[in-house]
Amino acid sequence: MARIVQFDRLGGPEVLTLRDVEAGAPRAGEVRIRVQAIGLNRAEIMFREGGYFLQPRFPSTLGYEAAGVVDEAGPGVTGFAPGDPVAVVPSFSLNDYGTYGDLVIVPASAVVPRPSTVDPVTAAAVWMAYITAYGPLAESGEVRPGDHVLITAAASSVGQAALQIARHVGAIPIATTRSAAKRQRLLDAGAAHVIVTDQEDVPARIMEITGGEGVRLAFDPVAGPGVETLARGIAPGGSLVVYGALDPRTTPLPNARSYPALSTRTYTLHEITTDPERLRRAVAFVNAGLASGSFTPVVDRTFDLTEIVEAHRYLAAADHVGKIVVTV
Repeated sequence: MARIVQFDRLGGPEVLTLRDVEAGAPRAGEVRIRVQAIGLNRAEIMFREGGYFLQPRFPSTLGYEAAGVVDEAGPGVTGFAPGDPVAVVPSFSLNDYGTYGDLVIVPASAVVPRPSTVDPVTAAAVWMAYITAYGPLAESGEVRPGDHVLITAAASSVGQAALQIARHVGAIPIATTRSAAKRQRLLDAGAAHVIVTDQEDVPARIMEITGGEGVRLAFDPVAGPGVETLARGIAPGGSLVVYGALDPRTTPLPNARSYPALSTRTYTLHEITTDPERLRRAVAFVNAGLASGSFTPVVDRTFDLTEIVEAHRYLAAADHVGKIVVTV
């Protein structure tokens, strides 16, 4: 038997239930993992509430990330054996697989080896955050040493990873937050500058910081009408990359009548995690950063699996800095 978190209807954290179910055997191309830690993501809140890009099929489970050890490899799977320490990267549909449990089955393509020096809690906090930030900040080649980069909602786990990756490639990260209480924590996390959006004029502060040039890249998970404000702080020829939809309102397309020429696009980490070659490069990049100490995942708080409802409430409150991890 396995303990799995499931829900039967859309709603708040209270719809989540920890149940005993048959563990099942991994099929061809799958791996069963004995989970030690689970990384939580805001996408899972949106999925639970019905605001994600796909709707749940009930009973549904959750979870894109986990760390643990291989329990059993399915037919045809090579490179993994029982007892191997591994982590799960987000590369599948939540309607097909999930990681909220103590014994879960996931595609072998979503499993990466976990270095013996990386503990389960740290490993569960890595892949969603660092691969999401890796694409625009490192793989694309848009960001060069000395460039200013705007990282909005920088207290999130992706924001924290983006700060570290920007520093790693020689860029100058400018963080935004709605709360002045998070300013010092963001500076301590590597931000060269912090803009408190509830108190400051964002484009004016960007121009002050950059000497009137603007940022080379704005990396934003919020979307909505606020992208027009961000666009006014982007340098001519720069980029606005939107990787989330925290604001459910319509997102306008900045146009040439109001802004310098800039590139605007959406982005998700699935562009990388579902492409074996791009994923291989991303894993190599992140593992190198972890090994050198350039990348240190920030874990705000841990909860036990039996506290999954409280963990989701804490995540939804958005008072944290970094990752929330559930231990098993």
